[in-house]
This record gives sequence, C-alpha cells and structure tokens, in this order.
Amino acid sequence: MAHFDENAKPFSNKWLDERIGLNTLKRVLNTEYWIPKNINFLWAMGMVLAATFGILLVSGIMLLMYYKPDTNLAFDSVNYTIMSEVGYGWLWRHVHAVGASIVFLIIYIHMFTGIYYGSYKRGRELIWLSGMGLFVAFSAEAFSGYMLPWGQMSYWAGMVITNLFSLGSLDVTGLVEWIRGDYVPGDAYLTRFFMLHVMLIPLAIIGLIVLHFGTLRLPHVNNQESEEIDFEESAALWKAGKRKESKVIPFSPVFLSKDVFVMGVYFILFFYLVFYNFEFAMDPVNFDPADGLKTPTHIYPEWYFLWSYEILRPFSKDIGLIAFGVAQAAMFFLPFIDRSPNVAPAHKRGLFQIWFWVLLIDMITLTAMGKLPPTNPTFATIGLIAAVLFLAMGPILFIITMFEKKIEKGA
Repeated sequence: MAHFDENAKPFSNKWLDERIGLNTLKRVLNTEYWIPKNINFLWAMGMVLAATFGILLVSGIMLLMYYKPDTNLAFDSVNYTIMSEVGYGWLWRHVHAVGASIVFLIIYIHMFTGIYYGSYKRGRELIWLSGMGLFVAFSAEAFSGYMLPWGQMSYWAGMVITNLFSLGSLDVTGLVEWIRGDYVPGDAYLTRFFMLHVMLIPLAIIGLIVLHFGTLRLPHVNNQESEEIDFEESAALWKAGKRKESKVIPFSPVFLSKDVFVMGVYFILFFYLVFYNFEFAMDPVNFDPADGLKTPTHIYPEWYFLWSYEILRPFSKDIGLIAFGVAQAAMFFLPFIDRSPNVAPAHKRGLFQIWFWVLLIDMITLTAMGKLPPTNPTFATIGLIAAVLFLAMGPILFIITMFEKKIEKGA
C-alpha cells in the first residue's frame, strides 16, 4: 500500500507527487528528457510552433467575444466592431491574422528540416505521420477561419473548395450540399465552419500535439549528423559531471534555454509584422462584403495552399482531383517511399541532396504560379511542368533510394 504523508501541505510538491507522480513527470519530460548536443536552431521550430499556436488560441478567444457567426453580421463584426469600436480589437485581429499566416512558414521549415536530416526514418515514422496529421489539422483550421470574415474571397474560396467534394465527374452534389447545409454557402455553412474553427479542430490539434510529443519521447530526437547515440551512456556521463564527454543535454533547463532564445528572436520578427506589415496576412479582396452574384476575377487560396492549388489547376476536373490527392498522400507516406536505410543528412546522400533541393524549388515555383491568373500561357505552362514534376518526385525518390540501398548493402 502506498504511504501518504499526512503532514504534507495541500498542493505542495510532495503532496502532488504522492498523488500524480509530479516528480516522475518532471523527470521524464524535463530534467531527464535527453536531447543530442549536435543540433542547430532549426530544432527549436517545434517549440516556436507550440508558442504560436498558444498565441492563436488567446487572440482567437479575444476575437470570439465580439464576432457574430451570422451572414448579415459577420463582415461588420470583424471590419467595424472589432477593428474600430473594441479597445485594441485591431491589435488582436492583426496578431491572429499574422499568426495564422506565419505559422505555416514555420510548419514548412519544420517539415523540410525533417526531410533534410532524415528525421522521419529509423523508428521515427510515427513522428512524421503525427506531424503530417498536425499539418492537415492546421490547414483545416486555417481554411475554416478564412471563411469567418465573410468577405468576397471567403465566400468564393469556400465555394470552390467545397465543390471539390463533388468528386469530379462523379458529381456527388448531395455531399457538397450536406457540407454547406444549403445549395450555396449561407448561414448554416458559416455557423458550421465557426464551430469547426473555434472548438472541434483546435481540440484535434491539441490531441495531435500531445501525440507528436509522445512519439518524440521514445525514439529520441534526431541530430545534425544523424549519429546513433547511446542515450543511457551519455546521460550517465552527464549525471556523473563529465559533461564534455556526454553527447546529450537535458531538455530542461539546458536545451529549453536555447529554445527560449530562438523564440525571442522569432517574436521580434512576429510583432514587427503585427505592427508594421500586417497587411500581407489580409487579402484586400476580402475587405469587400461577400456577394454570391459577383464572382471575383481571380479566385485563389492563401499562400500556404497555393502549391496544392497549382497541382489541381492545370489538369481537367478528374485528373486534377487525382493529382491533388496523390500529392497529399505522397507527403504522408514519405517514410515508406524512401527505401534507403541511410539516415545521414541530405548533403551526405548524393542524389537525395539533389532530389531535396529540386523538391523545395518546385514547391516555391508552384506557390508563385498558383497566385497568378491562369490566362498567361507562359505561366500556365510553367505551372503544368512544376505540377507534373512534383507528382514525379515520389517515384524518383523511390528509385534513387532503392539505388542507395543497393550501394549500402554492397558496402
């Protein structure tokens, strides 16, 4: 039977430790959660993402107090009430808008860091899969939030995206109407996306963050050289005071202090954008009230969806949907497409390094082309080539990593 100290003060460390294992929790998640020494600032992006999500939650709650999920009131509640009548309402909106945009920049940096250093391999597949789950959840959260101001681009982007659920020539219009709650976006549509944005998807994100951190705990964090580290031996050296000989550091306070420094630099940039360049996160077309009878000349999503949109756009309806689905699935199954046992960083992997930089440049090209109108034949051709190349990157990776695997076996 467990022994409880009756003299322990309520909610003191000892009182809590006897009931929920507080000290064990602190040891497992902080003081004895070991991180490799040889990692750079890019490994702080996870904490930067968590901090940005926290800011989005707080600013979202502030906006929620005054937002009206009604097609007749939503636009004015955002653009007049919050921006002009509520004290510092403009600040909370700028924080939320900038955060919603810049969080995807951090996500893409985090994602490409994982690809470059092979952090999705050798027992770390669940880390990648849970991270991609978070990417999907953040994408759904961003899309549902983009609907809420009920401006022109909100309405028409929602119309285009929900039309995808008709599944091309299958013409499953009943599913589209079920999602919208009507034939066209209206009150039911807005209130549904409001519920998704403020409750259901944030809960999913929190759950996935817990899962993501949980999957990080057992295989341990990767390092710059993808070196195999005996964490138990290195941890013992650290505890014995032989810190120069140890290859690891404790998460708290040593690595956490590095995270805090990177976050400090990041928040300088973040609040510079909030106060001086917030307009990049707000589409000027969305400052016009939604009008179902007036189609914008050029409908496009936010910048972080443009690469996906450009993969969809150059093809016919059915082929475009298939290409779009394949592109998303390929990112999910990257750990299983890469057949090489080599976990070295890209600059030590020959052909893989070329593949990595081609993928990055191709995604940037798709993003740039997705923002441009499809009327220019030169840009349309570039977009088509970039889309086809992106779809070919999966098979190319499979081939070059199978070749790499044969070389490893021969060696």
